[in-house]
Amino acid sequence: MPVSVLLVDDQPLVRAGFRMILESAPHLSVVGEASDGREAVRAVRGLLPDVVLMDVRMAGMDGIEATRQIVSWARSLDHRVRVLALTTFDLDEYAVEVLRAGAAGFLLKDAPPSELISAVEVVADGSAVVSPPVLRRLLDRFVPLLSAASPGAEGDEDPLTAREHEVLRLLARGWSNAEIAAHLVLGETTVKSHVGGILAKLGLRDRVQAAVYAYEHGLVRPGQLDEDAGPPSR
Repeated sequence: MPVSVLLVDDQPLVRAGFRMILESAPHLSVVGEASDGREAVRAVRGLLPDVVLMDVRMAGMDGIEATRQIVSWARSLDHRVRVLALTTFDLDEYAVEVLRAGAAGFLLKDAPPSELISAVEVVADGSAVVSPPVLRRLLDRFVPLLSAASPGAEGDEDPLTAREHEVLRLLARGWSNAEIAAHLVLGETTVKSHVGGILAKLGLRDRVQAAVYAYEHGLVRPGQLDEDAGPPSR
């Protein structure tokens, strides 16, 4: 079954561009569009899409409140609807709030088409995704804001193995499972298993919360992404 996507943006030309990109992938299907948050909430209840591609800043009900209502409604029915928010560099504060509202991740609006398609796939599969540049900026600037939403506390006994620590550090830098596997000379399935173990042991919801945890506990320093050479391939 193709992944069904609802497009939410207040600009028709932007929605048309996203539709063209997503429908170029045979396993993705755009099932509807909405021009603001209220329309998005109604459309989700009627269409039950797998993924909502959500603009953050819109007139009327913005993407943050729409995300909050969609996630709350879906959770009450035990139905999974994943929200992938779109933001720009000058909207970091909005990105923090949309994560708190329950979004599975977000991208910059100028992300290349292949990255957008990949992000929708990852979110639909149950994982979280954040553009590495945005993740770096957010965590460097807003770790104190995010800490209240992140499980775990300073001084807790560390349940992770040495290998899980390695995986967590790379995950927090925005690396994909494939990039981590290549760097650590592991199978991608093994890395996926390690990520699942990390989330379970730490009581975290997704990769975004895992990245926050790594920053809060000193496993990755603010600015370290700039110091590192980056993943072995893209």
